Amino acid sequence: MSGFLDTSVTIRYITGDPPDMVEHAIQIVEDVDDLIITEGVLGETAFVLSSVYRMPREQIVDKLLDLVRRDNISIYAINKDLALQGLMMCRPSGRVSVADAMIWAAARSDGARVIYTFDQRFPSEGIELRGRV
Repeated sequence: MSGFLDTSVTIRYITGDPPDMVEHAIQIVEDVDDLIITEGVLGETAFVLSSVYRMPREQIVDKLLDLVRRDNISIYAINKDLALQGLMMCRPSGRVSVADAMIWAAARSDGARVIYTFDQRFPSEGIELRGRV
């Protein structure tokens, strides 16, 4: 039976904080055969790691990449390779947010050719951006 991961589990798994919840988070992430994570959880996890734990951007992306690369984890409604590619776009700079990278990956997974956005930093690889002013 598959199950969805919540941000509260991903944060405990990645940070090891608080110690009394870490072992249970590890058991869930490493022992449950079929886990699903949403783009919202990935974005929220990145936000918490940055704002609460003050983790550097590259470390956040590396932790998310490690999580998503696990064989037992899939991304809800997003091709895993595209999700990984989107996360890699986030790593080199502050230009692309995790949330935008997951929107990009979702659009690409769905076969969309256009994303409407006003965001000047939105990733455009393999997709047409419209709406920019």
